[in-house]
Amino acid sequence: MPGYRDLARDREFRALLVAHVVSVAGDQFARVALTVHVYDRTASAGLTAMTYALTFLPDLLGGPLLSGLADRFARKRVMVAADLVRAALLLVMAVPGLPLWALASLVVLVQFAGAPHGAARAALLPHILPDERYSMGQAVLSTLTQAAQVAGFLTGGALVAWLGPAPVLVADALTFGISALLAGTYLLDRPAPARAHVRAWPTDLVGGTKLVWGDRRLRALVALACVSGFYIVGEALAVPYAASLGAGPAGVGLLFGAYAAGAAAGMLVVAHLSERRQLRMMPWLAIAACAVLVPAALRPGLVVSVGMFALSGAASAYHLVANTRFVRAVPDSSRGQAFGLAVTALRVSQGLGVALAGLAAETVAAHQVVAAAGALGVLAAGGAATLWRLSDASRSDGSSPWGGSSRSDERDGRRRRHG
Repeated sequence: MPGYRDLARDREFRALLVAHVVSVAGDQFARVALTVHVYDRTASAGLTAMTYALTFLPDLLGGPLLSGLADRFARKRVMVAADLVRAALLLVMAVPGLPLWALASLVVLVQFAGAPHGAARAALLPHILPDERYSMGQAVLSTLTQAAQVAGFLTGGALVAWLGPAPVLVADALTFGISALLAGTYLLDRPAPARAHVRAWPTDLVGGTKLVWGDRRLRALVALACVSGFYIVGEALAVPYAASLGAGPAGVGLLFGAYAAGAAAGMLVVAHLSERRQLRMMPWLAIAACAVLVPAALRPGLVVSVGMFALSGAASAYHLVANTRFVRAVPDSSRGQAFGLAVTALRVSQGLGVALAGLAAETVAAHQVVAAAGALGVLAAGGAATLWRLSDASRSDGSSPWGGSSRSDERDGRRRRHG
């Protein structure tokens, strides 16, 4: 039975992991920098939340239209190209004196470039880890991603307070350069999925949509993922929330980091559970991720708020289970497109939740908006949990498509092992 040491010895996985973690940490630098920058210039909770929402809403188009690139071209090249584009855009964002509309436009473009990168990485991982290591690799990747978010948020808050937003954006650009270098140097050169070049782009999009929408289990998993559109409101309103508690940029970093720290701890626990227990707990964790935010209505202090955000993050570890089930349930030739469509639904739900919360925070206190989002999220999570139960996807046996690797993944693994 392979273990974590086997993962550490895999050069490709190490490169993929380090590249992703470095760029994730840099992204959090930029996220703190942008939200603090907009709030300082406008003193508007609504505009601050809208800026945060812009990091999600572009997936409405980028997910369906650009994720298919991961099925049409070599995935390594897609990842490298996307990293270089994002690095260039962030350097432009660091130019002093840019108007808010220009910053907002560049944020949208950065997110567009991220859509094919994420789809290519998700589609490539089952080839890098084609056997039992895939689940462990996904757990390690998700856990260290959350840890990188913690480090990025905490460090980003301090760096913004010390240096200002522009140098922090340059640092984020450098992380994408490092990611491109690692991917280009250490990932194997694999061709694009077989026969992808003969398919028209609309055919990819329609086929991926039918695949996701036509399977009740996939629909239920997407619905559970979209619950994050409610509990993410706490992150979106972190700046005005911290301001109402008398905390500065460092407090914002603590609130951001608390969620990520909780998620990292939660994933470590979930990853060690049996598959049956993971599937059984998944809907309850989705409900809990929202429920723990309801006490924000009492306007607790910073310490209690950090604890609430951390608990919400820990419960959000159910995404690890949902993501693993989803990616392995679809064929390799459509994996990038299907993953992109799922991420689109996820990001759009998050973006809409953030945008609506920002509008509400213009007239209602931030802590009350967070509490209301938590209460509504409990109802939404309950509905998604019902869909999951009705889909009968919680049963797992040897013939289930939720377990094991696809034949193409197994063939790829044999090629890597035997040369």
